Amino acid sequence: MSDHVIAIEQLRFNWPGESSPILDIPSFNINKGERIFLKGASGSGKSTLLSLLGGVLTPQQGDVYLLGRPLHDLRAAERDRFRADHIGFIFQMFNLIPYLSVLENVILPLYFSPLRHARVIKNTTAEVEAMRLLAHLDLSGALLQRSVTELSVGQQQRVAAARALIGQPEIIIADEPTSSLDADRREAFIKLLIKECDEAGNTLLFVSHDASLERYFDHCINLDSLNHSAQVVS
Repeated sequence: MSDHVIAIEQLRFNWPGESSPILDIPSFNINKGERIFLKGASGSGKSTLLSLLGGVLTPQQGDVYLLGRPLHDLRAAERDRFRADHIGFIFQMFNLIPYLSVLENVILPLYFSPLRHARVIKNTTAEVEAMRLLAHLDLSGALLQRSVTELSVGQQQRVAAARALIGQPEIIIADEPTSSLDADRREAFIKLLIKECDEAGNTLLFVSHDASLERYFDHCINLDSLNHSAQVVS
């Protein structure tokens, strides 16, 4: 499993009360530094798969390895620590903290991950690194001290991206982060995100139903092609 940043083998997951699995994935691998676009219709299991990769859920059967670690065998607290140290999430609804400033929202993951904090302060301070990321995402100046509730949707999205990127987690997972943006803003955001991931050496798994974004990624994968459960249903 050491060759892959993400590796899934014989994974099956079903929700309580459901007779058939929503996910039945024999194999799925992502290598270090790859930019993967994962697409699928609403309800196809994309968000469930991301929750399994983040250790929020555990499969009934099969193995989930991240960075060579068997996530499926870790206790809940160990999965929480692993997620905080190694995964940066960009959520569809951003999940920013409304009573914190832009800068405070970006720095927040460092309080939960001594590893990411140590990576930052090796060369600079948390505040300077947060400002650097925000500047690369076209946010700077007095804006950084504002509450995130004062920002536009596009600005909030970039704050969420900076929060995911700070401390150089090896894996960035983005769950439909551009769904509320117009076409021009979607493309600008993707270009900025990929540029930051390339510079930091992050592996990027980007989940969306928007096929117009596929051209920015190394590989495009349809979840239905991985998920045998979907193939049986269809």
